[in-house]
Order: sequence, then structure tokens, then C-alpha cells
Amino acid sequence: MPDTTIRKSIYLKAPKETVWTYLTDPDKLAIWFHKPQVPLEAGSDYEMYGTESGNRLLWGTVIAARPFDTLEYTFTIGPMDGAVTTVRWTLEEVPGGTRLSLEHTGLPQGAEAFGLTLALCKGWDDHIARMRADIHEADKAAA
Repeated sequence: MPDTTIRKSIYLKAPKETVWTYLTDPDKLAIWFHKPQVPLEAGSDYEMYGTESGNRLLWGTVIAARPFDTLEYTFTIGPMDGAVTTVRWTLEEVPGGTRLSLEHTGLPQGAEAFGLTLALCKGWDDHIARMRADIHEADKAAA
């Protein structure tokens, strides 16, 4: 059976250092994703909460945080019934900005889990779109 992995890649008009803050800083994460109580740093556990509901939505441990290059953490949500997956962000400098890639691995497999995979895939699209909009809006304001 093939593995179930979500892969996304986008280009952002911002340096890697700026994009990194959107991946690790609680206030920046709250803009586009969910807000942790502490910055995401290697070896630390985290919990992220809904910015409107305040409910705990996801949790895990930061496996690796190599500033401006790679962020990797375990990722668990309630509907996964305790399954632990891995999210890996990779930042690559490109002319004019940053290429940001996401790889979400270890997702539950099989027909019964496909609805969860679809929901996560759409969720990442929506979240990443909010990140891009905020980064590019900040770039316009600075110009």
C-alpha cells in the first residue's frame, strides 16, 4: 500500500528569516494557523489552540528546528485517535523570496481514513493561503 503523504510547495515574497517567524512565533502562527503558548523550538513539546475558540486543537513535539532552513514536528489531532504524524517544513532561498515546502507524513491509511486525509489536505491549503496573504500584505505595506 502506498504511503499517505501530503506535499505542498509555495513561493513567498519574503526572506527565509521572515517566513521562519511565521512557522515558529506564536503571534505569527495565530495569524495563519493555530496559536501555541510558546515558540516552536527543537526538543520542546507544544499545544496549539484555536484563535477564536481557545480549544486545544493539536499537539506534539518539535523534532528539529534549524533556523531559516527546516522545522519538523510531530502532529496529532483528536480525530486521529492517538496516531502521531510528522510535519516537515523546508525553506529554500530563491531569487526574490523563499520557496516553502511542506511534507506531512505518517497519515492514517485506508479507505476509512481517506476523509481525514482530504480534510487535512484542504486545511493545509487554507492555512498556507492565509500565511501567503499576510506575508504579501506586509510586503505591500512596506513598499
